[in-house]
Amino acid sequence: MDESPDNTAFGFIGNVLDDEVLITYAELDRKSRSIAANLQQMAKAGDRVVLLFQPGADYICALMSCFYAGMIAVPVYAPRMNASYERVLQVTQSANASVLMSTRQVVLQLQDAAWQALMQSGLKTLASDDEHLLPESEWKRPELRPDSLAVLQYTSGSTGVPKGVMLTHDHLITNSRMIARNMACNRESVGVIWLPPYHDMGLIGGILQPMYTGFPVHLMSPATFLQRPMRWLEAITKFGATHSAGPNFGYEHCVKRARPEIVETLDLSTWQVAGNGAEPVRAETLRAFSETFAPAGFRSTAFMPCYGMAETTLFVTGMAFQEGVHSIAVSRTALSQGYISQPVSPEDSTDLVSSGRANPEVRVAVVHPDSLQVLPDGQVGEIWISGATVAAGYWERPEDTRDAFHNHLAGDATPWLRSGDLGVMQEQHLYVTGRIKDLIILRGQNHYPHDLEKTVNGLHPAIRAQGVAAFSADLADAEQLVMVVEIDRKYREGQDFLKAIIRDAISKHHQLQIDQLVLVAAGEISKTSSGKIQRLQTRKRWQAGELALLEENLSQMQTGARNDA
Repeated sequence: MDESPDNTAFGFIGNVLDDEVLITYAELDRKSRSIAANLQQMAKAGDRVVLLFQPGADYICALMSCFYAGMIAVPVYAPRMNASYERVLQVTQSANASVLMSTRQVVLQLQDAAWQALMQSGLKTLASDDEHLLPESEWKRPELRPDSLAVLQYTSGSTGVPKGVMLTHDHLITNSRMIARNMACNRESVGVIWLPPYHDMGLIGGILQPMYTGFPVHLMSPATFLQRPMRWLEAITKFGATHSAGPNFGYEHCVKRARPEIVETLDLSTWQVAGNGAEPVRAETLRAFSETFAPAGFRSTAFMPCYGMAETTLFVTGMAFQEGVHSIAVSRTALSQGYISQPVSPEDSTDLVSSGRANPEVRVAVVHPDSLQVLPDGQVGEIWISGATVAAGYWERPEDTRDAFHNHLAGDATPWLRSGDLGVMQEQHLYVTGRIKDLIILRGQNHYPHDLEKTVNGLHPAIRAQGVAAFSADLADAEQLVMVVEIDRKYREGQDFLKAIIRDAISKHHQLQIDQLVLVAAGEISKTSSGKIQRLQTRKRWQAGELALLEENLSQMQTGARNDA
């Protein structure tokens, strides 16, 4: 900020690309100091401040004001009007927050019945856009150390109850340094990001790392991207972006929405790093994206599959700059038995995409989850991580912190984080294969739910994209396979036909029988605010009879392949 105060720090894209609000480092600094002065009048250093904002300048100023005030920021996804605030209440209570900060419009609604539970404990509120904020001259520099807590980063809850990951200022700086080195970020870089700013990938990668390096980022809301995915690529074209990232489904959405007449208007030749993480990276998605957008100048070497999580601040492993994608074909059968080998037939083959090598500042091992021994190359086990970027633990959850963060390998006094993810190492490359809690074990065989879901996702246009959840349940004294499938609202007939093609595909590709196949309305499958499928939550709602099932006994639908265009 001191070196280039008038440079653009962030741009905030509206409904059209030309509708962008810019904020310089100097403006960000002044606004953050003013808000921090007010925070210092309301609470003390180390107190937790819940940030309840939609993506935009208000959110970033509020985040920085917490750092300026020496307080701990607690970013929370802000639901739309009249939506459930259950998660907001859950996080606010978990963090034992002293202040809830938002805009005037939201703060005024805190008197409504839905907010009363938040106010009963004496929670204070602050509107960051209040006309009567104290001047920046009232701000006092806090006493901060590298190990001072900066953020409680609440996990998305894809496999359980959200937990507040404790990140210090040193964690944020260390991980930003790691990302800058691996992704070749510098002051000449330009970013475009649509990821939710409340989770690790959007918060650390999309906001804090660019500030650390000193390059501008153009931000759009996740809702803007989801409404029209091509706007992401149009923004990269308009701003000449060099760095942008997203989960696999983001690239998939772009391929499905691409039209030749749109592609020819794009220029993706400036895109140097296309990060792909936060969910399984699919080789077919990367190939399809590269082929679709090569006419627009996209180079496949820009793809950078990577791996990380909230508990490691963000980044752990990644491919090298401009190295591109590295994938291997392995046997489905062998993978289900806990190791990788060459496929014995095309039907037995599945691709694994490398998430790269460990950053020099961390150690990564694949460990047997029971014996706690490091496994040799080619064996599937739990991914463990150690290093300065691993978080301090979970806020006020000592048992969960001990179980996850304080683990040791034989003859090694260093604490290791148990990620809960399954993976395999091969020639220093890490291949992530799934989540331990999501793993489906049927008749002694392991099956990864995202593999089953992928098989169903492309079968018919009636099946909603990213609208399939696979899990196991204990039924009739046996573990059985359950699949919940969302059906697009414009298709309300032909359930028998849909069920037949789904069962046939799972049988053909995975040699499995679906014990319970449930067709539901669009939007019924539980997801995190960042779009991850919550399989355990979906299972819980299914078992409780809370899912809205489609009507039965409907006539047969015409057949047809999915049109992804």
